[in-house]
Amino acid sequence: MTAPSSHATRRCVVRTPALLADYDLRRTPVYFTEVLVIGSGVAGLSAALEAAESRDVALVAKAPLEESNTLWAQGGVAAVLGVDDSLESHRRDTMEVGQGLCEQDVVDEVTGGGRSAIESLSELGVRFDRRPNGSLELLLEGGHSHERVVHAQGDSTGKAIEQALVARVRSHPRIEAYERTHVVDLLLDDAGSCLGALAIGPEGRPLVLGAARTILATGGAGCVYRETTNPPVATGDGVAIAFRAGAAVRDLEFFQFHPTTLYIAGAARLLVSEIVRGKGGILVDRHGHRFMPDYHPDGELAPRDVVSRSIVRQMVKVNDTSAYLDLSRIPGDVRQLFPHVAQVCGFFDIDIAHDRIPVRPAAHYFVGGVEVDAEGRTSIPGLLAVGEVASSGLHGANRIGSNSLLEGLVLGRIVGSHAARDAGGKVTLPRGPLRREETREVSNVRLDVEDVAYSVRSLMGRMVGVERVRPDLDLAIERLDAWARYLFKFRFTSAREFEVANLVTVARLVAESAAFREESRGTHYRTDHPERDDARWRVHTRIVRRGSQALLEAVPLRAPSPIQPPHAPIAP
Repeated sequence: MTAPSSHATRRCVVRTPALLADYDLRRTPVYFTEVLVIGSGVAGLSAALEAAESRDVALVAKAPLEESNTLWAQGGVAAVLGVDDSLESHRRDTMEVGQGLCEQDVVDEVTGGGRSAIESLSELGVRFDRRPNGSLELLLEGGHSHERVVHAQGDSTGKAIEQALVARVRSHPRIEAYERTHVVDLLLDDAGSCLGALAIGPEGRPLVLGAARTILATGGAGCVYRETTNPPVATGDGVAIAFRAGAAVRDLEFFQFHPTTLYIAGAARLLVSEIVRGKGGILVDRHGHRFMPDYHPDGELAPRDVVSRSIVRQMVKVNDTSAYLDLSRIPGDVRQLFPHVAQVCGFFDIDIAHDRIPVRPAAHYFVGGVEVDAEGRTSIPGLLAVGEVASSGLHGANRIGSNSLLEGLVLGRIVGSHAARDAGGKVTLPRGPLRREETREVSNVRLDVEDVAYSVRSLMGRMVGVERVRPDLDLAIERLDAWARYLFKFRFTSAREFEVANLVTVARLVAESAAFREESRGTHYRTDHPERDDARWRVHTRIVRRGSQALLEAVPLRAPSPIQPPHAPIAP
């Protein structure tokens, strides 16, 4: 397939220096390893364990190893285990929800690895929930045509998986963990190959981690938005540092919003798992009207993007700040079925067995990311990426529930294996200073990074959220450019300053990509282009840094995949 000729390649100014670091390598501690893994979620941990079968591995996390998006994942792992299910059905469901942008080879690889992934986790000690007869409990989630989602500890699957993988990593003799270490930039040689990373250690001191192969597994970027299910560590660092280094990033307009997150002033935006709706929870408005059947024939089990848009529209229709989840129809004790949700809601005097839970959409999963091939290689030699930071082609334009943990487990092992295979040879690092010439010492101007972060997150929610329109996107780009112009004049010294710089960079890339794609597909909904347009837009969007500017273009899929019909449109 070739990209439609009607697409004009677009050049845009994305203000971000090639380096944010300002180090003198002659005075900076240097540590060498064979494979460097940046990130400690399910993908990073899986990659590190696989690479450590034959190589020395350094695993870097900017928080304790246990703190990642995986820890908070209430959803389960999708795997074909039922007698009436099939790999073909799982592949078809994934492709349909991905709305024509999934890469067939990756879908086949990941869905085919489900059973093995569950068996491996069971061997590590993960105890998946079972029925009274001892068989695995398989549950239904939105977008899936069969019950195929396995859970552990009810709504704490991510926590159970993370704990098991972290325990194995901590005991592995070939893995050295660098916790509370914030990666600032990638280190490149004169030919543009990755040699490792520049970082800030736990005490704020710079260090260099040299490696023959580097794997980005930094997770998502939910903190680009004010309303998010993600923990504070999800600031888009991997996409930002890869883009600065010259890596291609892809499909950044596709940002999935989870439709049902707890919405109470003062409460963290707790994700109320899709399994709650799969078990029979319904969405009602403040008048008690069950509204989802008004928007989609699958009701509460419609794809997440449809449910999110439906909630937003119903909120506007009835002039409310949230919708409400009613669990009263679910058989059994819902407090035992969903203990974490029950505990948090109970703190706010909400008894989930009887009271409705106020919910609204929040940024949840970054579908796009750093462009990779089927083996996880980026456009920078020596650099690989896996998990939420990567655009592997599995999710297409929209992620089906519980495929993300599966992706991290399956592709994590594959990427770790390829990195280890190619990690031979000695790494020679450059010596001398690495300077950002554009920085200035400004004695009478103080940078309030928290104010910048709040402004970015609020703007993204208002103008680049569940629904988008060109005038809002243009204004968002203009304001992000203005903030970037002065932000990058400062010399950063703290990890938080680097994080906020990454937030600005990623927000700008998301807004630019959303303005470029003039159709509605998956998680990207344009009210001024409300229809899906396969004739012109069944393509990926890719951005590559070119000096002070960036090249934004439409590129074809890697391999043919069947065009799936779009889901039934939601009612106007």
